[in-house]
Amino acid sequence: MLMWAALWVLYLSIVNVGQIWYGFGWESLLLEAGFLAVFLGNERTAPPVLVLWLLRWVLFRVEFGAGLIKLRGDLCWRKLTCLDFHHETQPMPGPLSWFFHHLPKPLHRVEVAANHVTQLLVPVLLFTPQPVAGAAAGVMILTQLWLVLSGNFAWLNWLTIVLALSVIDFSPWVTAPALPAPPLWYEVLVVAVTALLLALSYRPARNLFSRRQAMNRSYDPLHLVNAYGAFGSISRVRQEIVVEGTDEPVVHRGTVWRAYEFKGKPGDPRRLPRQFAPYHLRLDWMMWFAALSPAYARVWFDPFVERLLTGDPAIAAAAARQSLPRRPPTHVRARVYRYRFTTWRELRATHAWWHRTLVRDFRSPTALARRASP
Repeated sequence: MLMWAALWVLYLSIVNVGQIWYGFGWESLLLEAGFLAVFLGNERTAPPVLVLWLLRWVLFRVEFGAGLIKLRGDLCWRKLTCLDFHHETQPMPGPLSWFFHHLPKPLHRVEVAANHVTQLLVPVLLFTPQPVAGAAAGVMILTQLWLVLSGNFAWLNWLTIVLALSVIDFSPWVTAPALPAPPLWYEVLVVAVTALLLALSYRPARNLFSRRQAMNRSYDPLHLVNAYGAFGSISRVRQEIVVEGTDEPVVHRGTVWRAYEFKGKPGDPRRLPRQFAPYHLRLDWMMWFAALSPAYARVWFDPFVERLLTGDPAIAAAAARQSLPRRPPTHVRARVYRYRFTTWRELRATHAWWHRTLVRDFRSPTALARRASP
């Protein structure tokens, strides 16, 4: 228990210090689930029933919250048309996203309808007796595996699968060993923690039924009980920020610019998106938000450009292929492109997975400011 508690405290410190870079919903989910894992005991103690029910409560809020935010949000979820766009416009497409996007539109309608069933009806069954509760968890696991194949969502899907596994009754297949009764202090501690978390659940539970439902919100600095949800609105058009550098001392009409290719986000149209989840490429995700609106990048994009200009190795390492590997660039610029998946015919003709067109400048050519000599 002390080892799990140490892991939880260490990651909590990272999340709180990391601020916007650790403001994703799965950070809070990992902390909430990790806190409960502390009280599962050890291999000589049967998992307390109260903690197992609390894990179901977390799983319920993850799925039910995501389902409600969709119904209250974008109209395309109610029209069953969101997946006409989502596989193409999601933050981090995976290697199979191109193929998912080109599935027949009737199948996309089935996907959305099945998602509504899984997130709005199935979660209620988690609180029914076995084997119904286990079957409901199994449906959630299959849905999460579908999401694993269709995109990169860090560890959200895998952690949800782990939570769902805690609901399944494995007793027909596994014989549980006889375990001694837990010590009294442990039972008292579990009851006290359960009472605390139930009291803290008031605001997340109220949020579920609020017309102004918030998604991925923490109500306390310890992230003990949180509100979850995803994709209340869907982008119809994908825009990407392409960062470029040059080593020429003066920028002119014929300046040669070389792009920084990030590890995960779309860049070179001929490069097939890669699978990174459950690893989380934070800078790539933040670039996706910045393309939606410059407001998302107001506090970090200028320092990012400055670090590129100074050749900061930590920042340069975030790119899969640096534009100027031997020395820092003299100028950096950023441009917004409209990306779309190519068609089958375009793929055969050009071997490109993406087609892109220039939309506008995001950041004009920028050089390091010269400091005045004393």
